Amino acid sequence: MEDLFRSYWWLLFPLSWFVIGGWRSWLQYRSNRDTLDLIKSYAQSGREPPPELLARLNQRDAYGDDDDRPRRRYRGYNRHGGWYQVVLFGVLCMGFTYAAATDLYEAGPAFVIVAFVMGALSLATLVSTLVGQGPKV
Repeated sequence: MEDLFRSYWWLLFPLSWFVIGGWRSWLQYRSNRDTLDLIKSYAQSGREPPPELLARLNQRDAYGDDDDRPRRRYRGYNRHGGWYQVVLFGVLCMGFTYAAATDLYEAGPAFVIVAFVMGALSLATLVSTLVGQGPKV
């Protein structure tokens, strides 16, 4: 068991991110449920709910931020419209292509697969950027 932890210690990070993501989703669910319960109580008493309460349901994260600005989250695009990812995946593709051509660490075929994946990601991001599918933040 001790060797298992020493070999796979790095799995703690993705597992913790998974747990934190689940916790945030659960908190958001509870907040939305409580907001809906409050709206139901307004409807049962025959009163109109305040517009702030209705607007709270439209927020992406209902953590009590009174800020009307949209939240900036990573969705594969940044303020440069995706060019960063095109360059990043392109350079990674070139690096893995070099590693495959020189048979670095005697793992040429594995590097070929990774080079194809990075090239496909670079091409897909390029097309998406040129077509304008990404939000311009």
